[in-house]
Amino acid sequence: MIWMQKWRKNRLFSPFVMELLIIMFVVEFVKGALLLTILPVYMKTTLGASAFIIGWTLAAQYIGDNVLRTPVGWIIDKLGYRTTMLTGVLMAFVSVILIATTSQYIWMIIGCALLGFGTAPLWPCVITGTTEVAGEEGKATIMSVVYMAWLSGVGLGPVAINFFVGESNYRSAFRLLIGCMTVVVLVALMLPRKHDAVSMEGEDKMKKAVVHSRASASLMQRVSTYLSEVRSSMTVSPLLFPAMFAQTFALGILTPILTLYAKEVLKLSSFQYSMFLIAGGAVTVIFLVPMGKFVDRLGIRPFLIVGFMLSAAALLLFTFAKSMALLYVLVAVLGVGYAFIIPSWNALIASAIPPEKRGAVWGFFLTIEGLGMIIGPIVSGKLWDVYGYHAPFLMSGLVMVLLLVLQMFISIPKKGVVR
Repeated sequence: MIWMQKWRKNRLFSPFVMELLIIMFVVEFVKGALLLTILPVYMKTTLGASAFIIGWTLAAQYIGDNVLRTPVGWIIDKLGYRTTMLTGVLMAFVSVILIATTSQYIWMIIGCALLGFGTAPLWPCVITGTTEVAGEEGKATIMSVVYMAWLSGVGLGPVAINFFVGESNYRSAFRLLIGCMTVVVLVALMLPRKHDAVSMEGEDKMKKAVVHSRASASLMQRVSTYLSEVRSSMTVSPLLFPAMFAQTFALGILTPILTLYAKEVLKLSSFQYSMFLIAGGAVTVIFLVPMGKFVDRLGIRPFLIVGFMLSAAALLLFTFAKSMALLYVLVAVLGVGYAFIIPSWNALIASAIPPEKRGAVWGFFLTIEGLGMIIGPIVSGKLWDVYGYHAPFLMSGLVMVLLLVLQMFISIPKKGVVR
């Protein structure tokens, strides 16, 4: 029994999981470098684009990514990981080449939309594959590892690419990103063809039976089956869906105004702002895996409560802090809060998903969460313009308070589904 437990733990770092994590890290590195560092400045200074054009260019990526997440989940269950992910990363590869070689705004927008379409399979594939390997007892731990790979890529990309851009040397930067996408394509080729190759033995038998039954069904019947599965999951807890939207909405509110607040209100230098981000991001990354293990051992609820309380307090107090020392403390508290929230929240979501329909339902759930990341920045900008810099932070903090209340009404059993 002991060797079986050790073998199961080692599956969390099997070649399949490591391949998914490498793809996650490198793709997010490329996206972070492009969307946060290169494109806004490159389009403004080199191509002479207006802020309106730049905004639409960046929005095209998020919209393309979110629109395809639900159908991508269905495709994962149908075709497996290699075909789905390889198609996506090839599209993203082409998009990076297009962005690097064009100087016309319309092709920039098309390139970013293509990047969104190409990266749409990323989260459904990675989450479906890793949680399938981890099983019920390890889902919070594996989600912590996934988010650590994501945060590391997102955070390192915008910083590292600055060393290659230098004094407007965008050609070297684009070459690096094309090289990164080449690596991603090669890793995607190593993924298993069908996801039942990484399933547990009991799940293998169940899924083979499902596949066999699908073979005799018409396309419309199969689509109807998937839609029915999504509908049945919606009856698990009606509050789960507005809560999923609110969780990413609160984060989306912060995305466009953090830099604005640091530069215009706090008057931070680039170095100070980097330290500002590291204070929160590094704390989150450091605490993610330990928190994931504690969630798996102790349960979801306590960590949700503490995480939402810490995050809400930090956000509500943030713009009223008068000293830099207190600001750094609040940023660190916010980082700890998210380290509590990320593994426990995703373990909650994973508990609501039927094992045999992970791809389709994860894709649907991620679409709902993606809407929060699209709408949040729009609301944030309006709040900033109309009510001032306090408003977005207060709104994000109040949403965290709302989530603290909502999760109290979502039953979280130790095992099984969320009711």
